[in-house]
Amino acid sequence: MKSFKDYANDPPKEKEKEAASAEELTKQIASAYHGKSNADMLRSILAEAEKSKRAGTLSNEEIENFYQTFSPMLDSGQRKKLRAVVEKLKQI
Repeated sequence: MKSFKDYANDPPKEKEKEAASAEELTKQIASAYHGKSNADMLRSILAEAEKSKRAGTLSNEEIENFYQTFSPMLDSGQRKKLRAVVEKLKQI
């Protein structure tokens, strides 16, 4: 499975390719976290991103790209939570 940084670094694509890519990415994430709660999944993603950010291998721009990629797939409550996580990561 790709790392958080790999997803954040994916170059922008045409709408059709982007939709297919987002669908594929969603399936990969769902498969990787199958059986885990949302809280477990969020903790894992946050821990990996925080580790990468502290190591200097994840930039604020990459974090924002990740948000822009995933936020359209979320409802408003999930989007708010993800935005809060993104802002927390950017402060590290």
